[in-house]
Amino acid sequence: MPVLCRDCLHMFDAGPRCPACGRPRVLTHPELNDLSIAHMDCDAFYASVEKRDNPELRDKPVIIGGGRRGVVSTACYIARVKGVRSAMPMFQALKLCPEAVVVKGRMDAYAEASRAIRAMMDDLTPVVEPLSLDEAFLDLTGTARLHGKPPAAMLAGLVNRMEDELGLTGSIGLSHNKFLAKVASDLDKPRGFSIIGKAETPAFLKDKPVRLIWGVGQQGQAALDKAGVRTFSDLLRWDKVDLVARFGAMGERLWHLARGEDHRRISAHAPVKSISNETTFGEDTNAAELLDGHIWRLAENVADRAKARDLAGRVVTLKLKRANHRILTRQSSLTDATQIADRIYRTARALFDQVGDEGPYRLIGVGISHLVAAGEADTGGDLLDPQARTRAEAERASDKIREKFGSDAIIKGRALR
Repeated sequence: MPVLCRDCLHMFDAGPRCPACGRPRVLTHPELNDLSIAHMDCDAFYASVEKRDNPELRDKPVIIGGGRRGVVSTACYIARVKGVRSAMPMFQALKLCPEAVVVKGRMDAYAEASRAIRAMMDDLTPVVEPLSLDEAFLDLTGTARLHGKPPAAMLAGLVNRMEDELGLTGSIGLSHNKFLAKVASDLDKPRGFSIIGKAETPAFLKDKPVRLIWGVGQQGQAALDKAGVRTFSDLLRWDKVDLVARFGAMGERLWHLARGEDHRRISAHAPVKSISNETTFGEDTNAAELLDGHIWRLAENVADRAKARDLAGRVVTLKLKRANHRILTRQSSLTDATQIADRIYRTARALFDQVGDEGPYRLIGVGISHLVAAGEADTGGDLLDPQARTRAEAERASDKIREKFGSDAIIKGRALR
């Protein structure tokens, strides 16, 4: 059975340790040299960038997010062990982990690190499909002849290079399609490398929960639960016709995924269609002031991500999920594209006012779509709001101050709601 040393990339036939470097971090699998579809997911990416840039944080629990009254964007693994999770209210996270250091995100730093990682992936294959700043699919089919080594060795080299040159770690999932590659990358985090081969796919999936399927949210899970579908074994008992009749187009996809089949190709040219951010509340709320604070923070996060990618959106979307899981969405088209947090916030807040008192709500989200290059953004004025340009200029100036003196150099009052 082929074996790969994840440290020195030496390939050998058998043994618990690498005969070249003597280290035990080895990877063995009967299909090790045959699989070429991969998913790379950085480990606690935002928190890892903060720890890399500030060594004093290295051994401390770190939470990325707003102030004490905000929400958790993400957290390092030390904080996660204490129960801290994304979208958790900050006060709750600090109860679980009072010694945590709270850091406001620096999207420009994360985008810079993401670009460096993307360049490393491009060295391996031209077929890279990014999903976000910190994860991507890679298709390494046919690259073994070019690089003189199998995809598994190149992927191990990728995460080693990330760690050596950027001080960041990632986890690899290697399989025969996108669905299973993404599942595999989450099996052994952090610094993991997991393989799901073709031969073992049915046995691997058999008793796994269907929540492993990417894109099946709480509402989809509730529908599956109602139909008695909790595991992949449950799905296998359904005929394709019955699944389609019950779940529509999703039913056919479920039928294929239950058998480990995913025919989607990895696309290097898949455009970013939208930029959004949402948060789920620990308790349903209808408090207007609290919801307004969330709308601002979400708008600010969306704006930061848009600026980091040099993009802007022509449409602003507000998403609300009521206590009964019903989702409400409202959209507003702008006269010209924007990446300004103030403008995104004001548009989203106006949409929220249109909804009226239909809460309480369990989730709120803000996003922009119909994306264009940043050079096309905020070029016109707003005749109904002559101060809009002044506020946009002030925001740009604030961005520069934060970049120079830190993310907490300037904080708007509404961010503390």
